Amino acid sequence: MKAVVMAGGEGTRLRPMTSSMPKPLLPVVNRPIMEHVLRLLKRHGLIDTVVTVQFLASLVRNYFGDGEELGMNLTYANEETPLGTAGSVKNAEDALKDDSFLVISGDALTDFDLTELMEFHRSKGALVTVCLTRVPNPLEFGITILDDEGRVERFLEKPTWGQVFSDTVNTGIYVMEPEVFDYVAADTSVDWSGDVFPQLLKEGKPIYGYVAEGYWEDVGTHDSYVKAQADVLEGKVDVDIDGFEISPGVWVAEGAEVDPEAVLRGPLYIGDYAKVEAGVELREHTVLGSNVVVKRGAFLHRAIVHSNVYVGPQCNLRGCVIGKNTDVMRAARIEDGAVIGDECLVEEESIIAGNVRVYPFKTIEAGAYINTSVIWESRGQEHLFGVRGVSGIINVEITPELAVRLAGAYATTLKKGATVTIARDHSRGARALKRAMISALQASAIDVRDLENVPMPVARQQTARGGSAGGIMLRTTPGIPDSLDILFFDERGADLSQAGQRKLDRVYARQEYRRAFPGEIGDLTFPSSVFDSYAGTLYRAVDTSGVAEAQLKVVIDAAHGSAGLLLPSILGRLGVESLTVNQGMDEARPTETAEERRAGLIRLGSLVASSRAAFGVRFDPVGERVSLVDERGHIIEDDRALLVLLDLVAAEGRSGRVALPVTTTRIAEQVAAYHGTQVTWTTTSPDDLTRASAAEGTIFGGDGRGRFVIPEFSGVFDGAAAFVRLVGLVARTQLTLSQIDARIPRAHVNRRDLATPWSAKGLVMRSVVEAAGDRHVDTTDGVRVVESDGRWTMVVPDPAEAVTHLWAEGPDDASTEALLDEWSRVVESTTEH
Repeated sequence: MKAVVMAGGEGTRLRPMTSSMPKPLLPVVNRPIMEHVLRLLKRHGLIDTVVTVQFLASLVRNYFGDGEELGMNLTYANEETPLGTAGSVKNAEDALKDDSFLVISGDALTDFDLTELMEFHRSKGALVTVCLTRVPNPLEFGITILDDEGRVERFLEKPTWGQVFSDTVNTGIYVMEPEVFDYVAADTSVDWSGDVFPQLLKEGKPIYGYVAEGYWEDVGTHDSYVKAQADVLEGKVDVDIDGFEISPGVWVAEGAEVDPEAVLRGPLYIGDYAKVEAGVELREHTVLGSNVVVKRGAFLHRAIVHSNVYVGPQCNLRGCVIGKNTDVMRAARIEDGAVIGDECLVEEESIIAGNVRVYPFKTIEAGAYINTSVIWESRGQEHLFGVRGVSGIINVEITPELAVRLAGAYATTLKKGATVTIARDHSRGARALKRAMISALQASAIDVRDLENVPMPVARQQTARGGSAGGIMLRTTPGIPDSLDILFFDERGADLSQAGQRKLDRVYARQEYRRAFPGEIGDLTFPSSVFDSYAGTLYRAVDTSGVAEAQLKVVIDAAHGSAGLLLPSILGRLGVESLTVNQGMDEARPTETAEERRAGLIRLGSLVASSRAAFGVRFDPVGERVSLVDERGHIIEDDRALLVLLDLVAAEGRSGRVALPVTTTRIAEQVAAYHGTQVTWTTTSPDDLTRASAAEGTIFGGDGRGRFVIPEFSGVFDGAAAFVRLVGLVARTQLTLSQIDARIPRAHVNRRDLATPWSAKGLVMRSVVEAAGDRHVDTTDGVRVVESDGRWTMVVPDPAEAVTHLWAEGPDDASTEALLDEWSRVVESTTEH
C-alpha cells in the first residue's frame, strides 16, 4: 500500500511562524512535523509515499528530497492552485490508481496504529475508511456519527456548538480504494468531507469509521503548537526524539555544549550543536533548536526556540516562540504567548508583551516596550465573533483601536471600491465608534453610506437595496447599557454567515490590512429620505388591503428607541388610528432590561384596554423585535405570538412553507398543517433561520422571541414589517388576537440550562446520542431525541458559554419536567466523570 502526505497548507493561523516556512516544516522538538509523520508511515511499512505540495513547495522538496535519508521513496505532486483535500489527492492519481492507499496530513502529530487501521479497512471491504478520534472540543474539526457496525451515517465539517452531536471527529487520515477517484473532478477544488463523502453516503457506498486509540494533535494554532512540544517531552506521544536522555526528561542532542553550572529542570530538549552557558536556567517544556546559543544568566521557561537563534545574557523568555536566525539581545524580555518570526532582531532591554506577534525581518529597538504586534498593523484576538456579533464593554473591550482594526479587516475581505452601509442606534458610544470605523473603511478604499441613527431593519433594508457589498450596525447590547454590539451584514442585509465571520476573523488575526493609495480613498455619503424609502417599499410589498375599511385602533410603544423615527413614515400611510407612546429618544438610556421591558408591556396593556384598541405593539429600542398585547390588555408571550402570527399567515396563504427553529413547539406544525402549510425546521442560529425564510416558497419565519421575517418584503428580522403585516391580517380576518390565541392548543415547552465544562461538551453530545438508543434522533441543531409518543427533548451546547441548553415538550408540564429531569441526568453524569 502507498501513502499520500498532504503538505500543501499555508497554516495562516500559525503566522508569523508560517510567513516564511510551510506548516509541515515547523519543528516539533527540533524535527519538522512532517518528518514525524513520515517516520510513522515507515514504522508501518508505508515506504512509497506521494507528497502533495503547493505553498512554498520548493522548501518541502529541498528538505526531504527523495526520502533516501529516511529510508523511504518520496515523490511529489505539485498543485499550481489549491485543489482542496480531495483535489490534491486526485492530482496524484497516476501514482495511486493500482492499489489501496492511505492519506494523512503532513501537519498533524500522531502515533496511531496505522497497521490496525489498514487491516480494519480490508476486513470491512470498505471503499473509504475514515480514521476517527475523540476530542474534548470538536468545533474546529469534522464530526462523524457511526452505526453499530462502524459504518458512517453522517459527517459535518467544522460545526457550530449547536451542530455538535458527537465528540468523534475526523482526523483527516483515510484508507481508500482507487475507485474513489471516480467521484473527484480533476483540476478543480474538491474536499473529501464537504463534497465527496456526502455523495458516497447518498449512493450507499461502504464508508466506515475506525476510532483510533493513541495521540493526535492537529497543529493548527499557536496553542496547539506549544502543546505538541510539551506532549512529546512528557512522553504522551510515541515519536523518536533525536538525542540522549542525560537525566530523566532532559534530552541533549549530538554536539551540544551544556555548562555544568547551567540549571536544567526537565522535561526539556537541547538541539544539536547548541551552546548553553553557565548561569543559564532552562525550565520545563523548553526546546532549543540546532545551533542555538544561550548566554550566561538567561532564563527560559516553556520557550520554543528554533534553530540558529542567539539568546543574550540576562534574557527572560517565558512561554514564547522564537523563529530561526533571530537575535535576542541582552536583558530582553519576551512574555507568555508572544511569537517572534524568522530573522528578527530584538535589541537589548526591550520588552515584548504577551500574545504579541512580530513578523519576520523586523527590528525591535533597544528599551522598547511592545504591547501590539509588529506587522503592518496591530494585534488580534482568539474569538472575535460571539452570539451578538463582536461584543464587549465600551472603552474596555470595544475600544476605538479595535473598531478601526475591525473595520480595516472587514474592508480587506471586500473588493476595492465596494460600498458598505453603516448605521447605529442612538447611544453616544455607538456614535463615537461608528466614526472610527468609517475612517478605517475609507482608508481601505471602501465607499461608505452613513445612515446615522436608524432602526436595525432600516439598516438591513438599505444595505440590501443600496447596492452595498455589506453593512455594519453598532448598537447597545440588549439589557447591558455599558456594552456594545458590532454586527456585520452581507449584501442581503442578513447577518454575516459563519463562513464570512471566519474569513473576517482570519484577516483580523493575521492583521494584514489593505490600505488605499491617496487617490483610492473611499467616498462618504449620507443617503436622504431613508425612512420614506423604507416605508414606500414596505407598502408596495406587504398586503394592507382592508385596513382602512376596518377602522382599527392600535397602541404603539416605541420604547424610547430609534423605531420612533420610522413610525411617522409608516403610520402616515397605514390608515389606522394610532396612539404612540415613548417616542422620544434618550441617549443615556439606549437599551432596557428584561424587567423594564416587562413593566413597559404592562403599561401598554393598560393603555390598550382603556382605549378599546384592537391590540398593542411594543418595539425594542432598535426596531427589530416586537411584543404583542391583545385587545383586553393581556400580554401575549413571545412564543404564543409566534403561533398567533403563524395561524394568521397560514390561514390566509393556504400553501407555502414557514421557517421555524427546532426549539419551537410542535403545535406550530399542527397549526401550519391545518391550513395546508409546511414547516421548514432550522437550527437556532438567526443566520440559518433568515436564510431559510428567504428561500423560494417561504411565506413566514419567526424565532419565538419576538423576531419575525416577512419574506415578501425582506429575508431578515424586521419589527416594522411584522407590525404592518399583522395590521393587514387582523383587518381582513375580523377576529381579535385573543380569539385567535384561544383557538390554538396550549404548548408545554420548557427549558433548562446546565453548567458544562468546555472540555466535556463533545462527550456530552456523544453520550446523549448513545443514550437515545433506538429512539429517533434529529441532529438539525444539537441532538433532538423524539419518543415514540411524540414527546421530545433537545440538547444543544451553548456556542459562547460553558453551558448546555435543554428543551423538552410533552402533553403537560409534569411530563415535560420529567423529560428534562431524565436528560439532565444524562448530561450531568457525563460532566461528573
